[in-house]
Amino acid sequence: MRLVRQLLAVAAVAFVGGQGVAAVQGNWFLTLVLGLLTAVVAVLVYGWVVRRTEHRPSSEVGRDGARAAFGRGALIGLVTFACVIGNIAFLGDYTVHGAGSVTGAVGLVGYMAAAAVTEELLFRGVLFRIVEERTGTWIALVSTGVLFGMMHLLNKDATVWGALAIAVEAGGMLGAAYAATRTLWLPIGLHFGWNFAESGLFGTEVSGSGGAQKGLLDAATSGSQLVTGGQFGPEASLYSVLLGLLVTAAFLRLAGRRGHLMPRRRRDAQAGAVATLHR
Repeated sequence: MRLVRQLLAVAAVAFVGGQGVAAVQGNWFLTLVLGLLTAVVAVLVYGWVVRRTEHRPSSEVGRDGARAAFGRGALIGLVTFACVIGNIAFLGDYTVHGAGSVTGAVGLVGYMAAAAVTEELLFRGVLFRIVEERTGTWIALVSTGVLFGMMHLLNKDATVWGALAIAVEAGGMLGAAYAATRTLWLPIGLHFGWNFAESGLFGTEVSGSGGAQKGLLDAATSGSQLVTGGQFGPEASLYSVLLGLLVTAAFLRLAGRRGHLMPRRRRDAQAGAVATLHR
């Protein structure tokens, strides 16, 4: 029951905020404001519903260390995606035509913040966390990763390969980031940094979203779909999958060293382990 209540609470904020952001996408300032507002409200609602349904502090979205964790995640996401673009450009399949739009990039800060926060709260904060309590880290990582990838089949120009790539590179990477740190701020930052670099900096498509706003660069990809991701965007690139796997492996190794990988266990043992992790 708590899973359903938590999902519904955060999904309601995501839906209302998403509708508002979509309605004003032509206005960079309102997109920025509404996007950031959606992100803030989503975190507050998540914290409230977790406290109501689990009778504990929502430490995974606590203020302590939030800024540093978000910043580290954003940097990892930005650098990782820059490596993807660098590899595509090395093959001559990424071309910059000129400057894009500064105001468009600023508007994308709000748009991507709303997407990163609501999706991480839903998929890592609610689904991964609760599934992990019952089945262990590995099953939670695979199952929520697959579900995250399948969700992207609803996007424009979606393909089965694109959804599979998202499941591996994003679902795995973001789930592993949470498992390693036990804070949602790092995967939120990673998600935001990756997406903003993809659209706000390098001017490429984000998961076939069909975004109308331009980033800082007016650029395009061409060539093999396996390299560039085609119309779906670079997230369907083989480079994204390979780099996502490397980052996932690094986070999982860190999680193992910290003793954060949870095996499948009985319910009473699960409750004790989760309580310990959130102290």
